[in-house]
Amino acid sequence: MRLTFAIIYIILIILLGVAGAIARNSKKSIGYAVSLLLFSFIVPITGNLFIVLSNNQLLSTIGSYIYFIGMDLMAFSLFDFALAYCNISWRKNRRKCYILYTLLTLDIIQYFFNPFLGHAFSMEAIMVDGYPYYRVVPHIGQSFHRLVGYLAFFVSLSIFILKALRVPRIYAEKYNVIFLTMVVAGIWESYYIFSRTPIDRSMIALAVCGMFIFYFSLFFRPYRLLDRMLAKIASQMTEAIYFFDANDRCIWANSNGCKLLVIHSDNYESVQHRLAAMFDDLGENMDYWESKQTIGSEKNTRYFILKKQLVADEKHKKIGSFLTIHDNTADILRQQKEMYEATHDKLTGLFTKEHLFNAIRSNLDNKKDIDYSIAYFDIKDFKMVNDIFGKDVGDNVLVRVANWIRENARDNWIYGRIGGDAFGICFPTNQVRLPLIEDNLAKFVISNGTIDQHILMHVGIFRVNDPSIDVSIMFDRAHLAQTSIKNEYNTHIAIYDDKMRDQVLWGQKISTELNDAIKQRQIVPYLQPIVDNEGVIIGAEALVRWIHPKEGFLPPFTFIPIFEKNGMIADVDKYIWRCACEILSSWTGEKEKLFISVNISPKDFYFMDVYAEIKNLVDEFGIDPARLRIEITETVMMTDAESRMAILSKFRDSGFIVEMDDFGSGYSSLNQLKDMPLDVLKIDMKFLSKAQDNNKAETILRNILRLSNDLGLFSLTEGVETEDQYKKLNEMGCNLFQGYYFAKPMSVTDYEKLLGTQQLDKKRSN
Repeated sequence: MRLTFAIIYIILIILLGVAGAIARNSKKSIGYAVSLLLFSFIVPITGNLFIVLSNNQLLSTIGSYIYFIGMDLMAFSLFDFALAYCNISWRKNRRKCYILYTLLTLDIIQYFFNPFLGHAFSMEAIMVDGYPYYRVVPHIGQSFHRLVGYLAFFVSLSIFILKALRVPRIYAEKYNVIFLTMVVAGIWESYYIFSRTPIDRSMIALAVCGMFIFYFSLFFRPYRLLDRMLAKIASQMTEAIYFFDANDRCIWANSNGCKLLVIHSDNYESVQHRLAAMFDDLGENMDYWESKQTIGSEKNTRYFILKKQLVADEKHKKIGSFLTIHDNTADILRQQKEMYEATHDKLTGLFTKEHLFNAIRSNLDNKKDIDYSIAYFDIKDFKMVNDIFGKDVGDNVLVRVANWIRENARDNWIYGRIGGDAFGICFPTNQVRLPLIEDNLAKFVISNGTIDQHILMHVGIFRVNDPSIDVSIMFDRAHLAQTSIKNEYNTHIAIYDDKMRDQVLWGQKISTELNDAIKQRQIVPYLQPIVDNEGVIIGAEALVRWIHPKEGFLPPFTFIPIFEKNGMIADVDKYIWRCACEILSSWTGEKEKLFISVNISPKDFYFMDVYAEIKNLVDEFGIDPARLRIEITETVMMTDAESRMAILSKFRDSGFIVEMDDFGSGYSSLNQLKDMPLDVLKIDMKFLSKAQDNNKAETILRNILRLSNDLGLFSLTEGVETEDQYKKLNEMGCNLFQGYYFAKPMSVTDYEKLLGTQQLDKKRSN
């Protein structure tokens, strides 16, 4: 029997050694703790091997020492393994670990003193299998050993118990198995200790426990845990899931799958039939299949993503399949909403400018056999609607216009809001009858239920003859056509033609030539005389002319409106101001009493500090500010009036004379007149020529002249063409005059000659 157990122990030692080496080389983090535990199991088994084989007291005593110290080492390793296996931080339990480690270390140390003190154990001889067998006789030191060993053992067991209780039940298996094997080994070892059986059979249980730990720590796959986890995951997934066997019979569906098909979880026979009734395609006879499908219509539309996957064994034979159905309706609706908001104007619901241009480009590229037209239109004086009635009313007007577009547009039209009060449409040319549209625009009325308000809109149309040009250019041309009638009230539609194109090219041409024209003095000031009520020239207005080297003499109307639009008028005005200062500084003698009026465009205020620019010129040329008169139109005051009035006040404070040109041509002249810092009112005689009732016009003119005198302002009438007009204005009390009756605008040389003639005539009359 002793030999049999010796052979068993040797086999166990070899198995534990091999397992320990494998654990040592394992890539798993737990491998190191497992290897130390397995190697520690070898020590007490080796000690028992010495005891079983020995007939000698000394060898048996040595075996006992190895056995007892090995049990302490095993307690060390078991405790460390329990911490590692149960994922318990050693650092957080450092104090408890130190107590246990200290007790185990003291137990090992006491055995080193036993040969001298004999306090731990002694040996006694008995007969086993006919041969002497030495077994341990425990003393007080051995009781301490047992107490420390059981303490370490129960602490390790407690770690497994607490861990198993704290984790979900499906995880407890991996802890319970090792716990039970440790309990079995512990009971077997206790039986040996207290029964005093000669041969320690519990070493077998100890080795088996080690092999269980080796297997469950490094190789065991908790299939029950995996099955339950997979079932839980499948049940909790948001998709509907169906599992089918090899014959395509449904064997399981999660709760969402049952809900989708309205079936009970214990009845899967109708799954295939219900799926076929709900979806057009289920990917029959396909190993892997995916499809996006839509069911329902309008508000009941639902969107699904279906995926089917074959499940095969290791020999690639089909053992089943599963189908997932994801209800993608919420995502699709959200994407559609985001797309709509990105491509549609928030207020009107029409296409945004960018999306409108892209849609038109796509249409032109894909439908080249259709002749299209581009329409650009806006609401006249829409800013006034907002200013007078408020933004809510203005927004309501825009919404009504957008609805009008929808109501009159055909399905193949593309339309949108370009920005502000501007709208754009692309339509097949042959689908629109312009006279009908003209009539509709003439009668376009918006009603709020109590008041009908006529809204004036102008439309510019560009007929697309070259679909390859940029859409933005098409709208620019339609806009150009629209601006040609922006001041008309009876005409609502204008079509872009070659004449407009030539005007655009002309504008581009002269705009690129302006800088060189100024440097080469092709741009020149012309002076139109201004006379007093005795007909004596007392000054002039500086007017711009262009002596073009190729085009010849260019009148102002051929280039000034273009420069007003693109802002280059500021460069022209600065140049004329300088020229006027040069002329004034060159006049001596009697000419030093003369003045020159220079025009300031509303655009000048956007591009420069007008006051600083003119003040610097006056200082540079050393002339009296009163000789350079500042002439503005009332349109200057239509934006940022308070700031503009402050600038005019600075001019007057610095000695400049400020004139208002075209008085009476705007809608707010009288309202602004009471606040504007002015010295001279300029009245255009066209005011009389446009009047249907001359008597009323003369009455108004007479009262304007009287008003200016009462306000302490000088009056200047321009456009005087006849002697009769001159005499009548004189009688009405006008102070200054300007017009063809006296002289046309002329070059500086001709103006100076005219002055010389006037002075000569004056001397002769004296």
